[in-house]
Amino acid sequence: MQKSPSASSLGPGGLDLTQAFFKPIQNADPHPITKRNIKISVIGVGNVGMAIAQTIISQDLADELALVDAKPDKLRGEMLDLQHAAAFLPRTKINASVDYSVTAGSDLCIVTAGARQNPGESRLNLLQRNVALFSNIIPPLAKHSPGSILLIVSNPVDVLTHVSWKLSGFPSNRVIGSGTNLDSSRFRFLIADHLDVNAQDVQAFIVGEHGDSSVALWSSISIGGVPVLSFLQNQQIAFEKETLENIHKAVVDSAYEVISLKGYTSWAIGYSVANLARSLLRDQRKIHPVSVLAKGFYGIDGGDVFLSLPAQLGRGGVLGVTNIHLTDEEVQRLRKSAETILEVQSQLGL
Repeated sequence: MQKSPSASSLGPGGLDLTQAFFKPIQNADPHPITKRNIKISVIGVGNVGMAIAQTIISQDLADELALVDAKPDKLRGEMLDLQHAAAFLPRTKINASVDYSVTAGSDLCIVTAGARQNPGESRLNLLQRNVALFSNIIPPLAKHSPGSILLIVSNPVDVLTHVSWKLSGFPSNRVIGSGTNLDSSRFRFLIADHLDVNAQDVQAFIVGEHGDSSVALWSSISIGGVPVLSFLQNQQIAFEKETLENIHKAVVDSAYEVISLKGYTSWAIGYSVANLARSLLRDQRKIHPVSVLAKGFYGIDGGDVFLSLPAQLGRGGVLGVTNIHLTDEEVQRLRKSAETILEVQSQLGL
């Protein structure tokens, strides 16, 4: 259905809210992408890749799913295991190959391949082992699916999203990192648990690096539409900043805790990435904190850097970045997070 001319305006001749709320990222391609059946490719059939694939199938997000991995026996086994569940799932054509030609014509390519994060290992420490791997992954994906959206999940996700953007030659709006979408879900869960409410009623974002320098946007948290910090201040309810910092620290440490307990993370990232896939391919235009080209936002101007900002996602990829208000302290922390990532990139000559 076509949107009426006044649908995004405050009255006749009023302010266009779309322009006010969202700012486009640099080097974006506004050309809309339309297609018939939906095809998704998942690169890497480890614990994360298969959790994503299983969630995508069970949520009926694709007509065709292609799996790629360097281990042919593991790859075929995972394909057969999914195919054998056909009677219990929405109809999805599933193919698998070590050859990237199987991904041809994909609408969305999800990259999870990479070295597994070890207990206690920083995400940034994974970088050297994964950058070389991506030089063999991204170019063939771009060749076989030149109109696709690249969604990078492998860690360190922000730097690898930048690497993927450079290797693919895609416009910046079609290269996205899963970023802090999962961190924000963990954040919302902890706040909801603390206040005994449903996590879906909590609006809260973690931005910046998907890692130790991430930034919790406390100033924008709301519960059922009620701004939390403003409410506490107006009601003269005392709260300690240390409590807030402890919640954020729990978010940062949560992945490390899961890895130390079971050896890897899988289910939460599976749901997180499927959530992003739905917003992208079904043009939901929902706002997610994902890793995007952040240059020009909030005073980030030291170079081309990808980090998480609240972005509107749709069929064309990143449609814009939300013009969310940040406190001076949050802006400074976000810029420091960008500097952390840029420092690593500079060591690689990126």
